[in-house]
Amino acid sequence: MSQQGYVTAPPYSQSQPRMGGFSAGFGPPNSSLHYGHYGDPNSSHAAPQPGMSKPTVPLGSSAPLGPLPPGTHQFSQNNFQSGASAAGQQPHRFQSPPPPNNTGPSYPPSSLHSQPASPHTASTSCTTQLANQLNSMQINSYGPSAIQSSHTSSGHPASFQGPQPLPLTQHQMALPPGPQIPPPANNFSGLCAQSSLPNMARQDGIPGSGLPNPNLQQLPGQTPGPGYHPQQGNYGPQMAGSQLSYPGAFPGGPAQLSGPPQKRLDPDSIPSPIQVIENDKSSRGGQIYATNTRGQVPPLVTTDCLIQDQGHASPRYIRCTTYCFPSTSDMAKQARIPLAAVIQPFATVPQNETPLYVVNHGEAGPIRCNRCKAYMCPFMQFIEGGRRYQCGFCNCINDVPPFFFQHLDHIGRRVDHYERPELSLGSYEYVATLDYCRNNKPPNPPAYIFMIDVSYRNINSGLVKLICDELKTLLDKLPREEQEESSAIRVGFVTYNKVLHFFNVKSNLAQPQMMVVSDVGEVFVPLLDGFLVNFQESRSVVNNLLDQIPEMFADTNESETIFAPVIQAGMEALKAAECAGKLFIFHSSLPTAEAPGKLRNRDDKKLLNTDKEKTLFQPQVNSYESLARDCVANGCCVNLFLFPNQYVDIASLGLVTMHTGGTLYKYNNFQLNSDSPQFLTDLRRDIEKKTGFDAIMRVRTSTGFRATDFFGAIYMNNTTDVEMAAVDCDKAVTVEFKHDDKLNEDSGALIQCAVLYTSISGQRRLRIHNIGLNCSTQLADVYKTCETDALINFFAKSAFKAILSQPLKAVREILVSQTAHMLACYRKNCASPSAVSQLILPDAMKVLPVYVNCLLKSSVLTGRPEIPTDERAYHRQLVMSMGVADTQLFFYPQLLPIHNLDLKSDAVPAAVRCSEERLSEGGAFILANGLSMFLWLGVSTPPELIQGLFNVPSFAHISTEATLLPDLANPYSKKIKSIVEHIQNQKPYTMKLMIVKQREQPEMLFRQFLVEDKSIHGGASYVDFLCCVHKEICQLLN
Repeated sequence: MSQQGYVTAPPYSQSQPRMGGFSAGFGPPNSSLHYGHYGDPNSSHAAPQPGMSKPTVPLGSSAPLGPLPPGTHQFSQNNFQSGASAAGQQPHRFQSPPPPNNTGPSYPPSSLHSQPASPHTASTSCTTQLANQLNSMQINSYGPSAIQSSHTSSGHPASFQGPQPLPLTQHQMALPPGPQIPPPANNFSGLCAQSSLPNMARQDGIPGSGLPNPNLQQLPGQTPGPGYHPQQGNYGPQMAGSQLSYPGAFPGGPAQLSGPPQKRLDPDSIPSPIQVIENDKSSRGGQIYATNTRGQVPPLVTTDCLIQDQGHASPRYIRCTTYCFPSTSDMAKQARIPLAAVIQPFATVPQNETPLYVVNHGEAGPIRCNRCKAYMCPFMQFIEGGRRYQCGFCNCINDVPPFFFQHLDHIGRRVDHYERPELSLGSYEYVATLDYCRNNKPPNPPAYIFMIDVSYRNINSGLVKLICDELKTLLDKLPREEQEESSAIRVGFVTYNKVLHFFNVKSNLAQPQMMVVSDVGEVFVPLLDGFLVNFQESRSVVNNLLDQIPEMFADTNESETIFAPVIQAGMEALKAAECAGKLFIFHSSLPTAEAPGKLRNRDDKKLLNTDKEKTLFQPQVNSYESLARDCVANGCCVNLFLFPNQYVDIASLGLVTMHTGGTLYKYNNFQLNSDSPQFLTDLRRDIEKKTGFDAIMRVRTSTGFRATDFFGAIYMNNTTDVEMAAVDCDKAVTVEFKHDDKLNEDSGALIQCAVLYTSISGQRRLRIHNIGLNCSTQLADVYKTCETDALINFFAKSAFKAILSQPLKAVREILVSQTAHMLACYRKNCASPSAVSQLILPDAMKVLPVYVNCLLKSSVLTGRPEIPTDERAYHRQLVMSMGVADTQLFFYPQLLPIHNLDLKSDAVPAAVRCSEERLSEGGAFILANGLSMFLWLGVSTPPELIQGLFNVPSFAHISTEATLLPDLANPYSKKIKSIVEHIQNQKPYTMKLMIVKQREQPEMLFRQFLVEDKSIHGGASYVDFLCCVHKEICQLLN
């Protein structure tokens, strides 16, 4: 096979235990283990399968790994068309952690001890060291391993002598043997915890030995390399002594690993997400990417390029987990690679790219296939001189309507091919006819209703006044069509505590009028005329109202609030006005007042890591589910701005927001001075977003496969229609596909996404996105075109959906298991023959393990008492609607060194790996994950940088209270503020800046984001996890 791989030998030199009962494809051909499915009734993830023995050793009982020569980590990640590995074989990130077969213990949420990754040995120029290091490495003892350097200029891997040269898209890495490790001393509820490593091994630099970084001194009250003795400081919960727990264990794992003690594995020698990102940027950044070829792999989401639509939808709209589908369902089951597309139908397009063309066929409406109802697109084939066309999706022959007829040229293409967007482009819009409207009537323009909680706390904190003051300027910025002078959106206002107050702001009134609805059990709208108004016409009355609201409730002592009736009231108002719209609800507490949707505090830490933990993510009462259904049916989208200072049950409050396509924002312990900028920026951005209202999405496919599962901020009444009360530029729906027949390599796999929606001006439109993928009978082709970032998006959403119905332990095990299966299948069917002791990763998945490990360590999948339940529910809800770029940054944050900036350049500095060992006492770093942003300052940060950024003379003078950098007129300040702005502009949520000084207590929070290290909440380091995955793969192969 011409598939080369990234190879690593495991930390043991003896033969691996066997695992019985598996046939060639890891399970019988009719195996019911479906890829990507958590809730499959047939898949037995909990009970050990016949022929598998119970694990005796923790997964990956991390023998210390010997150092790899610095330099071996430079695998040519960037050779897209190098030799046999066909076009499009581009480096992609990988995800998914390797678990054992489906029987092992879960990724323990609790018994992991936080240890930062091992200190790294400096790696000097890798080309010069490569040869020396290779000589000292006994490659032969690990089987063939061609080591590649990314510095070879020809685009072909440098070849070194070894028993067998590797084929082209795989990477090899040898993990030297490690010392003996005793079996685990105890086993709590099926979670493996490894007993302490021998002292000898520790001295040799096992991760966690001594201080994580020789330059970083110990924090007072903190253990050396948080990992051996229980912590005494007040940085969080006590942790057990040195224990490594892994996401699963292999049946029959060796009780001890033989071999002499060696030094730990150099983290520089394992695949680096940063290297993959930078290689893609250098090879594809700034170039034009034309979508004229079926099945081509686009640049990574982290690469800036100019996208030209030439027949397939831009990757801004659709990204796939693989761009080549396996031809048969048996192949798909064997590889266990999820076949999915992440669709962001309203994605923002840069100004230098063409906006979507709008096609208007008048009363005739869009042209569609008579049988499958697919819309006219580039996949339709015109025949019989242009009088008929064959549908690319179902092969039905249709007549061409007379008004649409056109002659064909000498190659059978219509002569007006390039003049019609629907024939030549992957994405375009149709103006819909009345047949596509509710009740066959043209829709009214949408409305925005602002609903403000005026209970005691919100009045007292100044929040209500802040909102009212901001709305006075914001209402001038309501979204409008480009050709329109003013927005067609109407606005309305409601305040509430235990009762609802509606306001009449009709333009001819001298003063606004308030009407109180105290019967919150049966909410009704007390007025129609004068509630929803055009802001330009009613400006003076609206501004008058916004001035009066804070004063009107200034003396309130009402602290109880309602919530469900507020949504009900907003929905009824939109329904009465016969329009779709958004509710902007500003709320701060658990709704405990007597009313529908009343909630109690049910935050119970005793449920963590039990089968009942899943209830914490489910709504507390059923009324929120039915309310969500009614809102979607009436085109009512709910945007929720939460200001909690304690538990508010986000799993319940956020449910309607999630199902209606709304956005949830949360500002814990809101302080007017420090948190206002973040909140106001979010509010401005949300109000100005281009949005489609009252939307229905349908995904059609060519014959042989179909869409089976949907994940996102959506509601589904049936198995095919994805309903969204609104959909904005940041919302993505992830769609999983399954085979229902064999796919044809010639015709490929075609996907059409059609979104029917109402525009901000009240026009009913259809937005169409088309993409064509290849099909192959060779698994190597499937692996070669995988996109790790899209895979992680799918795995995160499917896991976060599964935790509603399954124990977290089972969900974590499935993630690890699926990762191992995908990589083992590649090793077995696509990689060159080599020693079992080598870990071989497909080029397009070489960072999959690090990403899967990041997902396993996320707060949602980690049941720890110190992580607030609301925080977990909040993150779960956000991720469910994220696109590929947002999940990429969320799970693997960006860490930018800013202490040695080129002040004359406009470029953002290159990121470094997310690990403590990349920090230095003399450095300053910005870390961002899309929700949080940190500025970390080492104790020896250069004084000129401190002066330039903070206008203070030294490190000791820096205040960590600030959440914004001061505006200073010097090059340092301007440059760093522009970097912060650049990071911020690409993300849907405003990130509040937190300033962290080395060796001060808040540093513990910052360290949770260094995802390659061990987590203080219980999660393996990247190095340890890679060993676990490798061990599991060996079990599967044996």
